[in-house]
Amino acid sequence: MRTNNIKSAYNIWSSSYDEDVNLTRDLDFNVMDKTFSNSEFNKILEIGCGTGKNTKLLSSIAKTVYAFDFSEGMISIAKEKIQLKNVAFTQADINLKWPTVKNLVDLITCNLILEHIEDLPFIFSEASCVLKNKGKFFISELHPFRQYEGIKANFEHDGIKTEIKAFVHHISDFLDAANKSGFKLLELKEWWHDKDHNKPPRLITFMFEKTE
Repeated sequence: MRTNNIKSAYNIWSSSYDEDVNLTRDLDFNVMDKTFSNSEFNKILEIGCGTGKNTKLLSSIAKTVYAFDFSEGMISIAKEKIQLKNVAFTQADINLKWPTVKNLVDLITCNLILEHIEDLPFIFSEASCVLKNKGKFFISELHPFRQYEGIKANFEHDGIKTEIKAFVHHISDFLDAANKSGFKLLELKEWWHDKDHNKPPRLITFMFEKTE
């Protein structure tokens, strides 16, 4: 097994990401559909769009979608798959200042990427800057219970298994970071795949609202 830096790992994984067996990815897609299929928004910011797994759904419920990812491999595939006038892709590292206008978007979605981010308070601070008042911040992540078992995002390429660097975030870490940036928690849910019988929840989701 090897451990690559996060960006290079996702660039390598991008070529097989959509075809690999990945129950966490599939569950996340179903969670997004259940959560947002009947919603309507003006502007959505998708951070960590990857290969566009959720981007098409978001484009159907918003007038405009801004889709960010730091991996050129991932975002190039997303651009090939999704050529819609209301979707704008940007290669961006969310560890740095986000390239968007303040108080612009109604919803931010963030799926399966915060395990790779060490500084959660910075993410919430940036999210607060770009969201309108009462805007929503939706997070879907590998459940901390799974992280406690040592589970990380991983893939196999050319017969070599690669484990991607991850940081353990407790539920209280999300809640504390949200509170410090003026968010209130609207909803917290835990999710299992159909094949997760008698196992800890696979995903945890948070819906926060900007209050300041």
